[in-house]
Amino acid sequence: QVQLVESGGGLVQPGGSLRLSCAASGTSIMIYNMGWYRQAPGKQRELVATIARLGSTNYADSVKGRFTISRDNAKRTVYLQMNSLKPEDTAVYYCSAYVSSSTAYWGQGTQVTVSS
Repeated sequence: QVQLVESGGGLVQPGGSLRLSCAASGTSIMIYNMGWYRQAPGKQRELVATIARLGSTNYADSVKGRFTISRDNAKRTVYLQMNSLKPEDTAVYYCSAYVSSSTAYWGQGTQVTVSS
């Protein structure tokens, strides 16, 4: 079992920044891809960004150039730096960690609200 704990969410004004963190604990099983997803009220969960173990990244078009995903394998932690935040970025953000091609663990989510 892998437990994921997110932190760093909150309320920020449009144009502001937040940094989310997600730390994995539990078994020392290898973690491959890690990622961030988000779910806004009334909408389906959508991919925000993913990062492979060796660092290759993938972003949703809506966040390219504004968000940066990174990871520290030694700390088993993934980060999401979010800049130039917009009201449409408001959502619950979830961290994911894949231990195989078919097995993923999820965090409990952290709320990000962008509002003036």
